[in-house]
Amino acid sequence: MSGAGRYSAPMHDETTLRFPLAEPPAPGGLVAVAPGIQWLRLPLPYRLNHVNIYLIEDDGGWAVLDTGLGTPECRAAWEAVLAGPFAGHRLTRMIVTHFHPDHVGLAGWLHERHGLALSMPRPEYLYSLALQHAPADLGAEVHRPFYRRHGLAAEITEVVLSRGHEYLRRTTGVPPTYHRLRHGDTLRIGGRAFDVLTGGGHSLEQAMLVCPSERLFLAADQVIARISPNVSVHAMEPDLDALGIYLCSLADLRAAIGDDVLVMPGHGLPFLGLHARIDALTAHHAERCGVIAAACRARPLTVAEVMPHVFARELDAHQTSFAFGEVFAHVNHMLAQGALALETDASSTDRYRAL
Repeated sequence: MSGAGRYSAPMHDETTLRFPLAEPPAPGGLVAVAPGIQWLRLPLPYRLNHVNIYLIEDDGGWAVLDTGLGTPECRAAWEAVLAGPFAGHRLTRMIVTHFHPDHVGLAGWLHERHGLALSMPRPEYLYSLALQHAPADLGAEVHRPFYRRHGLAAEITEVVLSRGHEYLRRTTGVPPTYHRLRHGDTLRIGGRAFDVLTGGGHSLEQAMLVCPSERLFLAADQVIARISPNVSVHAMEPDLDALGIYLCSLADLRAAIGDDVLVMPGHGLPFLGLHARIDALTAHHAERCGVIAAACRARPLTVAEVMPHVFARELDAHQTSFAFGEVFAHVNHMLAQGALALETDASSTDRYRAL
C-alpha cells in the first residue's frame, strides 16, 4: 500500500485552481508555505516520486505532520534538513494522518531518534500495528482467492503476490503508545487551534486539519490538485462501498470548509480552489462509473475484465493490485446504487451486469 499505485491519472481542472507556490522545496530544503508552517518534500521510489511533510510552529519547537517512507533516502533527507536549514530547532511531536507507509513510515525512527510522541486516528494506528505484527493474516492466502474469484488470471495473480509484504520493508514501526485523534477534536499546535476532520475512502479514517481563522487546510491525501487518490476495496472487506464513503467525505468537506482556504496536500503543490477540486473529483468518479456501466452492458464482466476499460495503459505488478482495488471500489459502489447486478457462475467467479 504505497507509492504511485495509490493515485489515478491526472485530472485536468488546473485552470480553476491557483497555485501560490509554483515550485516545491529543493531536496534537503524547506519552503515557508504559510506563517509558521514549513514545507518539506521527501523522495519516493515510485512514479509519484514525493510526499509532502509539513512542520508547524509549536510551543518550544516544531510539530511534524506525516513522516515519509521508511527508507534510507527519506532518513537521509530528514538528516540533511535537521543539520541544514532546520539546525538548532527542536521537533516537539508528530501527527500522522493515516497508515500508508509514505505517511507513517518513519514514525518509529522519529520516535526513537527524537523522542517524538505520536498522534493518529485510532483505526489508522491499529491497522499499522496489525500490518507490522500479524502480516501473515493479511498475506497471500487471503488475497489469492480474492483475486481469482474476480477474474484475475492465475499467472498475473502470482506476479502481484510475488511482491510480498512491502509494508514491512517501507516502515519503521510505530511507538507503543499514541494520542488518539478524533473527528471534531480541537488540536492546539503552538498558538493555533486546528479542527480535526476525518474521512474514509482513500484510507480508513484519515485525519485532516483545518484552521478556519487563518484559512488553512492540511488535507493529507483526501484532496490533491492534479491526481485522484486511490480508493480501493481489499480482500479483508470485499463488500465495502469505499467509493461511497469517499464521495460522502468530499461532500462533507465541501460543506464544512470555505472555498478560500489554502489547501496543503500530501502530494503535489498547495493550491486555492477547494470546492472546484472537490467537484472535479466527484465528476471524475461519476465518469468512471459511466465507463464501467458501458463495458458491462454488452456482457457481464469480472473486475479483472473491467480493468482495461478503465486503465488503458500497461500496468506493472504494483500498479495492477491498486488498479484492481480501484475498479472493485467503483463496482461495489454501483452495486450499492443499483446500477450493476452480480452474477456468480458455477466456478464461483463473480461477474457484473449493467442494469
